[in-house]
Amino acid sequence: MSETNVPAFDGIHNFRDYGGYSADGGRVKRGSLYRSGQHVGATDQDLAAIRALDIRTVIDLRGISEREANPCRRHDGWAGDVIAHEGETTSAPPHMDIGPDVTTAEYARNRMMSVYARMPENPAMQAMFGRYLEALASREGASLVHCFAGKDRTGVAAMLLLHILGASEDDQYGEFLLTNASPTLHILRAQSVPGIEARLGRTLDEEAVRALLEVHEDYLTKFRDTAADMAGSLDGWLERAVGVDEVLRERLRERYIA
Repeated sequence: MSETNVPAFDGIHNFRDYGGYSADGGRVKRGSLYRSGQHVGATDQDLAAIRALDIRTVIDLRGISEREANPCRRHDGWAGDVIAHEGETTSAPPHMDIGPDVTTAEYARNRMMSVYARMPENPAMQAMFGRYLEALASREGASLVHCFAGKDRTGVAAMLLLHILGASEDDQYGEFLLTNASPTLHILRAQSVPGIEARLGRTLDEEAVRALLEVHEDYLTKFRDTAADMAGSLDGWLERAVGVDEVLRERLRERYIA
């Protein structure tokens, strides 16, 4: 399992280095690959800590409406590049019907399974995963990939890279599930739960909150199975939908396996 070696943050959820895992012929480099939730609530101390990490490329997987509603803070003197999609990146509906006989826990779980089933089929996410992997292969310095919560779109992005680098499936799932150990869940809860409850017109029970704000093994399995159904295998989906050829694979391996 990858060890955490990043500062504690006051306003950023789920920030971590996702290197350190065994890969083909070595280990995934540390100090180059970071992931997190959005930085709209980053404190000045958070930004100073990020500055020290020499992150030069940010891949923002949020859609344009998410970015406009929650503009991320960057540290003074930020001179890096932000890669983002000029449209929406989520194809999940903004709400799902929740009748009086549907518990909020059922709603939450069904919604998250829908998110992971739709993601492999979403052209915007296919494009952004391709841009993310190309950026990692070609840009100098460390990178940060994030979305709103830093767990679903971002979790899949991290898994895809680890898969390409030859990390075991156990480690891919293990890295994905580290989200549930993050000490900053309160940040995401404050940023998301009130709005969800307002749209639903109902208070979420704790089981529903955990289903929405944490990750579960079957969420990632739903993504992987859907991708495999589309193209015969996860590797086939990466090649056909994302544009990952052997040249890009080799560039990523040369850069991130030590």
